Amino acid sequence: MSIDVNNESGTEVDEQAILDIARYALARMRIHPLSELSVIVVDADAMEQLHIQWMDLPGPTDVMSFPMDELRPPSKDDDEPPQGLLGDIVLCPEVAAKQGADAPTRHSMDEELQLLTVHGVLHLLGYDHEEPDEKAEMFGLQAAIVDGWRAEKGLTGPSPAPTVS
Repeated sequence: MSIDVNNESGTEVDEQAILDIARYALARMRIHPLSELSVIVVDADAMEQLHIQWMDLPGPTDVMSFPMDELRPPSKDDDEPPQGLLGDIVLCPEVAAKQGADAPTRHSMDEELQLLTVHGVLHLLGYDHEEPDEKAEMFGLQAAIVDGWRAEKGLTGPSPAPTVS
């Protein structure tokens, strides 16, 4: 799995954890090991510009996903997953810090960025949360992936509750 993490935000973030959880999420979703992903960490001003340009919405947001080859998890366990470029995930630590602090389970900016990384991966794989059934499926997968990764890493305490909209 080729995953690049590029921090352009000026904020110190746990890039290794972002890389690790992205790799874990892609493996869990059975994405081809030669697929490629880019994660870019930007400041609030850059995120706001992307949010306006691509979503026509004001203000910065927490995470945006830009799919490339529209890869999907294989439908059966024995199917060979396709290889390709997943796309880009853009994260904003300023928004993540606020969301983590405001969440019912109060958690760190880095924990929120880990959650948002999984959220972004799922969007790249075609998951969405516009409809209640889609939201239940996506947020269920998101929680299972974050919880599985945290357990594998031996991290204790409650995992971050979903704060993404």
